[in-house]
Amino acid sequence: QVQLVESGGGLVQPGGSLRLSCAASGRIFSIHAMGWYRRAPGEQRELVAAITSGGSTNYADSVKGRFTISRDNAKNTVYLQMNSLKPEDTAVYYCNADVTSGSYYYSRRDYWGQGTQVTVSS
Repeated sequence: QVQLVESGGGLVQPGGSLRLSCAASGRIFSIHAMGWYRRAPGEQRELVAAITSGGSTNYADSVKGRFTISRDNAKNTVYLQMNSLKPEDTAVYYCNADVTSGSYYYSRRDYWGQGTQVTVSS
């Protein structure tokens, strides 16, 4: 079993910055792609940013130039640096990881964190 634990959410004023972290733990053999999604009130969950194990990234158009995703493979951790935050960035942010896990028997599946609230308001 694998757990994803997020941290770093909170309340910030428009134009401010936050950094989200998500650490994976458990019987991890390898972590493939990792990403951040968000769900605003009354909206569907959407992809914010993703990063492959090799470091290739992609972003939602709405966050390009403002958000940066990165990962530390040695720590099984993915980060989301969010700058120039806008009220429309307010949402619950979820970490996602595509993980191969196990010991004698390996399986691969997606895992999700519990979510962290980001609120951008003056």
